[in-house]
Amino acid sequence: MTDAGRTDRGLRLGRASLALSFGVQGVAFALLVTRIPALQDQYGISDGLLPAFLAAVPILAGAGSVLTEKVVARVRPGVVLRWAQPLVLLSLLGVGAGRQLWHIAVALGVFGLAVGALDASMNMMGVSLQRAYGRSIMLGFHAAYSLGGIAGASLAWVGARWELSLFVSYLPVVAVLLPAALLGSRWYTEGRGPDPGGGEASKAPGGSLSFKLLLPLCLVMCFAYIGDSTVSNWSAKYLQDVLGSSEQMSTLPYNVYMVTTLLGRAVGDLGVRRFGAVAVVRGGSLLAAGGFAVVAGAPGAWVGMAGFTMLGLGLCVIVPQTFAAAGRLFPGNSDAAVARLNIFNYVGFLVGSPLVGVLGDAWSYRGAMLVPMVLVLATLVYARSFASEPARYGGGHERPHTADVG
Repeated sequence: MTDAGRTDRGLRLGRASLALSFGVQGVAFALLVTRIPALQDQYGISDGLLPAFLAAVPILAGAGSVLTEKVVARVRPGVVLRWAQPLVLLSLLGVGAGRQLWHIAVALGVFGLAVGALDASMNMMGVSLQRAYGRSIMLGFHAAYSLGGIAGASLAWVGARWELSLFVSYLPVVAVLLPAALLGSRWYTEGRGPDPGGGEASKAPGGSLSFKLLLPLCLVMCFAYIGDSTVSNWSAKYLQDVLGSSEQMSTLPYNVYMVTTLLGRAVGDLGVRRFGAVAVVRGGSLLAAGGFAVVAGAPGAWVGMAGFTMLGLGLCVIVPQTFAAAGRLFPGNSDAAVARLNIFNYVGFLVGSPLVGVLGDAWSYRGAMLVPMVLVLATLVYARSFASEPARYGGGHERPHTADVG
């Protein structure tokens, strides 16, 4: 086999193994967040204390992302990912195994730190592989995460339906995913070297990281996750309490949102290759804002469902393209850019849920839906940050491939 053939095969295996890691993470996170009522019952956590536990996870995840930026200066992101993913799975099992408050405090603490390291290192590697491919593949990795989330939510439903304990629900999943993740980590690979096309930051020696240049992407990431957390935390309540749906129907919006997120990400890379990242992000922002407008003005539950469907299709493209844009903007320092950008994932998640709750109580939940709509629309102001000059990935905008891979 020629050196080029070995390189192509290594990149294909690296892409598949990284997609597996994204999928495993989607399963693990969904298994945690969809069983929160069971966690409250198992540990006796009051409604007043629950927000503190829930807020601790993204806060610690942000700390894990910061720590990862320091660690990858000495070791490759693949090393961090290889050990962070098993730690996430084992801490999830620890969440299900405990009985006292300090048990879950420790388990969630480890989970949060490991998730931050995992999210940062996965996206670092995704950006690096996209550079090696020379075309947009980042949305495909996030599609694997969405697929994992759907699988995890389905497994959580089975556990709740059969009234299984958290430990019994989690154990077989971890027993399957842990060895699969460790086996897949054998093929982690990265596309090395700075982007020859470069961006503005590549003109600085070593591609030095400028927070001023990164800030627009940080804001976009934050706005996108405010929108995402609004759907995750408020869609069921909104459909039932505001739009008068049945309790059974109120469970559907998040499932529809996840499915449309998967579908949008599955085809999103084709859109980026054909039209460029700027056009795709602008289109996604307009569609998501339109979804919030439909939800806010919906006369009934079925129209509200249509709005949440639009939201899934619109929001799904923004986050993966934000990571990809950071990699293009700082080709010589993309790992640090991704780690810092990843922090704003958790900032948006922390802000979104209480923001809608406070506005809903003080004003109205219909009015509260207009706030994430405006924030998502603000992405249009920063859309030019997604451009990759002098070339774009894909289609007529594609620069020469680093390697001809599948």
